[in-house]
Amino acid sequence: MVGAGYVGLVSGACIADFGHSVVCVDKDSRKIDSLRRGEIPIYEPGLNDLVSNNCNQSRLSFSSELDEEVGAAEVVFMAVGTPSRRGDGHADLSFVFDAARSIAKALRGFTVVVTKSTVPVGTGDEVERIIREICPDADFSVASNPEFLREGAAIHDFKHPDRIVVGTEDERVRKILGDLYRPLSLNQAPILYTTRRAAELIKYAANAFLATKITFINEIADLCEKVGAEVQEVARGMGLDNRIGPKFLNAGPGFGGSCFPKDVKALVQTARDNAVPLRILEAVSVVNDQRKRAMARKVSEMFPAGMRGKTIAVLGLTFKPNTDDMRDAPSLSLITALQDFGARIQAFDPVGMDHARSMLSDVSFCNSAYECADGADALIIVTEWEQFRALDLDRLRMVMATPVVVDLRNIYRADEMERHGFVYSSVGRPNPLISDSSAAMEEIVAESRRRAVMP
Repeated sequence: MVGAGYVGLVSGACIADFGHSVVCVDKDSRKIDSLRRGEIPIYEPGLNDLVSNNCNQSRLSFSSELDEEVGAAEVVFMAVGTPSRRGDGHADLSFVFDAARSIAKALRGFTVVVTKSTVPVGTGDEVERIIREICPDADFSVASNPEFLREGAAIHDFKHPDRIVVGTEDERVRKILGDLYRPLSLNQAPILYTTRRAAELIKYAANAFLATKITFINEIADLCEKVGAEVQEVARGMGLDNRIGPKFLNAGPGFGGSCFPKDVKALVQTARDNAVPLRILEAVSVVNDQRKRAMARKVSEMFPAGMRGKTIAVLGLTFKPNTDDMRDAPSLSLITALQDFGARIQAFDPVGMDHARSMLSDVSFCNSAYECADGADALIIVTEWEQFRALDLDRLRMVMATPVVVDLRNIYRADEMERHGFVYSSVGRPNPLISDSSAAMEEIVAESRRRAVMP
């Protein structure tokens, strides 16, 4: 497994758990040393135990020596990063091609070289060309086997997949990878064999479609607020149609993470290179970027007199729960926009604050949700961590300077929040208490404060 990052480490540990012998190789020797000490560099539920158990059973090991490990392998997975290339949105394939060159020099006997990284259509052709150019006599075959792992549920997704896509027309590869994934047959996991190019495109098309679904419901949520409808009722009514399904129909502050933003942009660029503009996906990318900052305007509507000098508490920094991934997280754009309005920010996240500290400035990081809310003029729920779903609302109201809550994940009910004395705003729901009138808003806040001191 070339690359011991998120995809490589999770995939390697799961494959080892099937009973195979796996070596995760990474040129970052410090990362390898940490893994050998049992220190996992990413947060993923269950991964620590999975890695530890398979290391103890001698099925999983770590190395920074690629040549030796590749030479002894039957299957070599490439699971290196493919970030967006600065300036044009194309996928940066430099890590993939560097890995291909290193693998080419180490091949011994027939080897299946598998691209597990998310790569544009045609990347497998280039990987094959690179290896053939460096080692003309090598006996190998290049296949595509994209991953479909959700951060926070990656181990479950790997072991209980909806499908396993294998892009190859080589019968030898089909047999080898079929045997590798055979332990999953008890779960009736379908292996879909396709051409290599089709497999590469399936990954991008799937992520782009899910990103589109999120963006669609977010725009419907905006309409719901204007016409007095409940977006959760609309989404449920849509999702009960089995042609649509309920997943990815939760309105919020926009999508983020390591996959959707970069994959949408990369697919748009691939289409442009082939003179096939994807107007829907172009719009998805633009609308999503705008939405993240637009959430700051939703907060500012709670303060008609302006936000300068206000203290805003932000609960949740990672792009989703059960991960420490801050890449393209909505919180980043939101916090920056609030600071532009002159607000002071204090924030809390259960696991993401170490990464957040390197990405945000002038933010006070707190040790709990209640410490974060202490003295705040408004509290924003950005990430729907489970521990934010059942906050002690009476305690929360008492520690806040002004009982204003902006719930960007709709995890609370408006009537419940009103009963506890909060001025409450959410996404895609009618907010009858929120007025454009400064005087009306001040009266609402004053009333909330009076209710807060009532027994």
